[in-house]
Amino acid sequence: MKFLIYTYKRFVAATTHLQSPLLLAVRLYWGWQFMTTGWGKLHNLARITAFFESLHIPFPGFNAPFVSGLECIGGLLLMLGLATRPIGLLLACNMLVAYWTADHEALTSIFSDPGKFYVADPYTFLFASVMVTVFGAGIFSVDCLLKKNFFSDKVA
Repeated sequence: MKFLIYTYKRFVAATTHLQSPLLLAVRLYWGWQFMTTGWGKLHNLARITAFFESLHIPFPGFNAPFVSGLECIGGLLLMLGLATRPIGLLLACNMLVAYWTADHEALTSIFSDPGKFYVADPYTFLFASVMVTVFGAGIFSVDCLLKKNFFSDKVA
């Protein structure tokens, strides 16, 4: 029994060291995806505004550049690991709205037909956004540097 407990503790210690590299990989990959998607939308605002109108999104002339900018700037901030949790929350909300408006059938079938839910376009974006919102940026981030240098509990 001692061997099993020892082995389990070693396994936990080893996998704990993988958290920050995994969060870095998620932030870099999905940050890039968000940024390039937002960049593309910013360069096609008329088309995105028309698409938002077709989905009956309120104030499409305001929401199209807002969402495009959020995805572009938010993706960049994710890659840097700066303001990760608030940006992750905003991007997760953005993806929930995308599900609600553009993939409503997939959203409502989350329990009856989960396959339809997780093959929808917003799924992986939503998953990555929720992951960084819950777990933060990890140690390889500007957030971590700021915390160490400006928000530590050390008294000089």
